Amino acid sequence: MEGLARLGLCDASVLFPRVFQSFAWQAIVPDSVQSRQKNGEGMRRTRFAILAAVAFALVLAAPALASPRSGTLHVTKECSAYAGQAGGFCTITSSNVKAIPVGSKVIYKDAAGASVLDTDVVLYTGPGNSAFGHVILDLSTGYGTVTFDGGTGQFTHFHATQVDVTPLGWPNWAWDGSYSFSPSD
Repeated sequence: MEGLARLGLCDASVLFPRVFQSFAWQAIVPDSVQSRQKNGEGMRRTRFAILAAVAFALVLAAPALASPRSGTLHVTKECSAYAGQAGGFCTITSSNVKAIPVGSKVIYKDAAGASVLDTDVVLYTGPGNSAFGHVILDLSTGYGTVTFDGGTGQFTHFHATQVDVTPLGWPNWAWDGSYSFSPSD
């Protein structure tokens, strides 16, 4: 109730002032209730019932409002600037996740080995917003996986596990998997 009071929702008449003052209210409320209200009886009960219904609805809605953002991840990237060296990068060319805009960079910590790229990566979307991950890619087939677990800014609770990396024809690659922005994952 304290939280409702801070929001100004502690009195049903504050939530529905016109309902309590309108003639339409009088038309839909039974005569027995109207007479108690005219006599000052029952108004407190009516207000409490409405407030209880609103509070109950808010309690039911809270989990839905607090649900983590999650879904299917589909990203494409262009890697013509990546030559297998530490610090090299690819550029995101499409993404279905609003937090990963086109133009974001995927920066590789270590150089590629002779047959495998196995390194930490940073998905950098702008100042203060980076996701931390790891990629393992078979250089002979072009297939692999990338995972992300946390980061900074909007990626603090970002998770993407077992995201498939597939070649689309040099220098383009795709990431497909699932993701969530949830502190409980």
